Amino acid sequence: MQEIVINTDKDKNKIVCIVENGKLVEKYEETKEQRRLEGNIYVGKVQNVLLGMQAAFIDIGEEKNTFIHIRDLIPSVSNETGNKNEELSKHNIKNYIRQGMPILIQVKRDSTNKKGARVSTHINLSGRFIVIMPNTDFVTISQKIDNDKEKQRLIEIVKKYLPKGYGAIVRTSAYGKNESTIQKDIEQLLQKLKGIEEEFKKIDSQNFSPKILYKNDGIVNKILIDVIDQDIEKIWVNDETQYQKVKQILEDTENIEKVKLELKKDDLLKLYDLDHQIEETKKRKIWLKCGGFITIDKTEALTAIDVNSGKYIGNKVLEQTVFTVNKEASIEIAKQIRLRDIGGIIIIDYIDMEKQESKEKIKEILTENLKKDRSKTQVIGFTSLDLLEMTRKHMCSND
Repeated sequence: MQEIVINTDKDKNKIVCIVENGKLVEKYEETKEQRRLEGNIYVGKVQNVLLGMQAAFIDIGEEKNTFIHIRDLIPSVSNETGNKNEELSKHNIKNYIRQGMPILIQVKRDSTNKKGARVSTHINLSGRFIVIMPNTDFVTISQKIDNDKEKQRLIEIVKKYLPKGYGAIVRTSAYGKNESTIQKDIEQLLQKLKGIEEEFKKIDSQNFSPKILYKNDGIVNKILIDVIDQDIEKIWVNDETQYQKVKQILEDTENIEKVKLELKKDDLLKLYDLDHQIEETKKRKIWLKCGGFITIDKTEALTAIDVNSGKYIGNKVLEQTVFTVNKEASIEIAKQIRLRDIGGIIIIDYIDMEKQESKEKIKEILTENLKKDRSKTQVIGFTSLDLLEMTRKHMCSND
């Protein structure tokens, strides 16, 4: 049974929890102090072009200037990897951007205490079933849809209604949806995008100020739109204003009869002992049932996860003892990175395994458990230093 708990405190700070059979599996927070810019689209003003770095700083009217790299200025060359593998040295940033010019950009990663937000000219708008991307011609489909016949059906539908010059990503939630439902989603997104593009065309390039053209709908709306079609049975809300907003979303998505919405004016975090479960997500050390433990340390560049045998003695066969701890750790790691919405590069330092077969099995176990995660993950494999490298995309984050 899947439920969503939206708890609003007296200061209007929100915590959104996704709960499966009483267990917290995803948690997101939104406070008045944390202004989430990710997803916003702006007319920015180029402030400084850093030729040596192939990058620039752009003013979007916020406290800090944003940062853009040449990789996010040039057109995407691949529907799978974008510009990740593009030879950037053959591009010169001077051909794409100059100081003082207006530029249409979207925030891809929010600012931190040390850095401004990361932005890109690769704009996209996400609907319930489709993500629309202007200035591309790629149509790709969620990796979580593995039925070849359904893949082909969805791609054909999207291409039928997608104008020239627009690309799309078909989301997991599109699985099994009829043509008219997907068509409606595409048309609504195209209408929004064309409105944004028209506003940008009106900008006087000689006399303008940075301004926002599209604002993200906040964490509550994003989570609801993302998961409302994925077997959610009940939504708990403790704030009247939020209740009305959720009710409207359920009506707009035709889920008002399917999902039970309940207003309960209490501290909902006591429901299912969620307050205790949330506190557990803040701990660095997580104990495993076998007696081993993992530690999670976040840095600016990556997240390091260390696996330790702890109190686990195991049996006389060292390789089997190590494998048991690593196996349990893999299951817990998949759970924790989803629960904590850990994104970017993740390095896992497993207890050393002698056999290559054991390493492959651990990689398979981790990959299998990551399938429960709604976010895009990629398990790259063990490095030459026997560290497992993987990546994950943030769902909603202010990091």
